[in-house]
Amino acid sequence: MAGAQEAERADTWTARVSRAYDHYRPAVRFGDASWTGHELLDRAGGAADWLDSLGLEPGAPVPALVATSADALALVIGGAGSGHPLAPLGVRMTPYEIATVVKATQSQVIVAQGEFADLGREVAELSGRRLTVVPELHASDRALTAEPDALAAVLHTSGTTGLPKPVPMTQRRLAARARVNGRLCALDPDSFYGGSAPFHHIAGLGNIAVALAAGALITGLPRFTVEGWALLRELGTTHTSMVPAMLETLLAAGQARNEALRVLQYGGAPIRPETLKRTYDAMPGVRMLNMFGQTEGSPISVLTPEDHREAVAGRTELLRSVGRAAPGVELCVHGAGPDGAGEIHARADHLFRVDADGWLHSGDVGRVAADGYLYLLGRRSDMIIRGGENVHPLEVETVLAAHPGVADVAVTGAPDERLGQTVVAFAVPADPDAPPEPAELRSYARARLSGFKVPVRWWFVDDLPRNGNGKVVRRSLREPATREGDTSDA
Repeated sequence: MAGAQEAERADTWTARVSRAYDHYRPAVRFGDASWTGHELLDRAGGAADWLDSLGLEPGAPVPALVATSADALALVIGGAGSGHPLAPLGVRMTPYEIATVVKATQSQVIVAQGEFADLGREVAELSGRRLTVVPELHASDRALTAEPDALAAVLHTSGTTGLPKPVPMTQRRLAARARVNGRLCALDPDSFYGGSAPFHHIAGLGNIAVALAAGALITGLPRFTVEGWALLRELGTTHTSMVPAMLETLLAAGQARNEALRVLQYGGAPIRPETLKRTYDAMPGVRMLNMFGQTEGSPISVLTPEDHREAVAGRTELLRSVGRAAPGVELCVHGAGPDGAGEIHARADHLFRVDADGWLHSGDVGRVAADGYLYLLGRRSDMIIRGGENVHPLEVETVLAAHPGVADVAVTGAPDERLGQTVVAFAVPADPDAPPEPAELRSYARARLSGFKVPVRWWFVDDLPRNGNGKVVRRSLREPATREGDTSDA
């Protein structure tokens, strides 16, 4: 037993991928591009050679503007196996947002796929970095290796300051995540994974990294659409992930049918009982999993396929939970009050951002029931979770406060059945007799923020509730019964 544990501690994600694709079976399929396992690893070797030629600091993350594609996978594998770990950034963010993240890194180079070259040039100018466009990746039989504690990749997530924070994914911890998630999702070389989450997201690259380590065939979409889902169905994908809002869109369009799908992983919001029943009707035999976690570490807990079947059979209250502790996870409710609620801490080998004792501080407040099911009650901070995306109110408020028609503003999250939460703004107009139009504020915000951060409802108020220190008390913000300020296009 001790020998097995030692072997796992010495395991690396790069080694797992190299072993998984040591064959001539199909590995990636994107449009007309179809590579075998050998071709994928050879292109990854070529990506490593190219990254070596850029004069990069060994071991330092490389900011990258890339989207889900065969080349992006080769770049990630090659970067992990050459000491140049990729740090994919959101290509749908504004140049100003991306530049803020880039300036916080040590890298003097940004790499970008050709389709994002113009965006890359803007970011390079704003951040004072050098842009290098990814060329055609040539094959190389270079061996890709890494030490267990070396970085495999870096993802970014919004922190309590509102600025994206880097989350280092070491080889050893990413390999552990691949083991845990791979088993939960029943991924193997006969699987075909296809998703539509952004590449820089834990649901994008994070899930793809698990599929790569399992030797699965991989495809993907640049973004979710009903037509894109139909393409995944035609290709015969067996595994995917999404948020419940996407699933409801497919059901409403009558396009959720997929007899080939074996596993559907979701997160970001609970699924409604009726939605679950309709999903089973459209996808006979599919295994549903709700994995609770975050970029800093996932999964923390899992609502298993068996739990979902029990919910359909009558235990619908299970769908309000995020399941029980994932395999190997130790859960702790820190600072629990009389009601048993406190901040959720978790400890496991596959969690990325942990303290000196190995604990991940989730920032989520919840309680664990007597039967072990975890129920979330909200965020320790004021973070808004909209369809799996993190929105920090301060960032949005800072943008809106700069509008000449706004004297004061506060942003909060409101419950939403589809997205979990949605973003709502309360503004004090500079001229109470002539407040700006919600459409004008929305356009102003959309030019400076990613779409998911833009408020969908706008309310004009005389003042904002504040405490003795002058800080806005967001829990005191209340929407009127009518919702005439709704400008959502979600």
